[in-house]
Amino acid sequence: MPLLIVPLVILVLLVLWLLLLPLSLWQRYRLGKARRRAWPWMVNLNSWLLLLSAGVFLASMALTDLWWPGALGYASAGLGIGLVTGVLGLWLSRFESTAQGLFYTPNPWLALGLTLLVAARIAMGFVEMWRYWQGREALSIIPVLDHASLFAVAGLLIGHYLGYTWGLRRRLRRTAV
Repeated sequence: MPLLIVPLVILVLLVLWLLLLPLSLWQRYRLGKARRRAWPWMVNLNSWLLLLSAGVFLASMALTDLWWPGALGYASAGLGIGLVTGVLGLWLSRFESTAQGLFYTPNPWLALGLTLLVAARIAMGFVEMWRYWQGREALSIIPVLDHASLFAVAGLLIGHYLGYTWGLRRRLRRTAV
């Protein structure tokens, strides 16, 4: 009898995830454009951990390339584009130097664009899943809709925050002197 509850629990968790997904995307956008204080120790820690994360990401994509051809290429391209958007995001951010420290407000349009990109990739995953269940051909005939494009989006997000955080770290050092 207890084993019969497992599919029900899985179904409830799936429905709960689907209901909370729009709320989590909204929260991501709302917090992505919020004004925040640049704590030097936190920016330093974040920058080094993101660098480590990017290295682990690229290493895992090199391994994944054995099963998904093009995964490393997509991930590297996404990481490069993300670094450019991170520098652009830093340039578009508003900075305020106060007695309490440096405060910054990221560009809301860039935060919205990144959130919509994540939402579009999640929707594309649902479309791919639906087509798979229907027994249709995958949408991989269009290169951007390939399964490996998920790695490009991940690389773009990692690269964006990597470029933004290292730029913020540099800016903090300039304002401290």
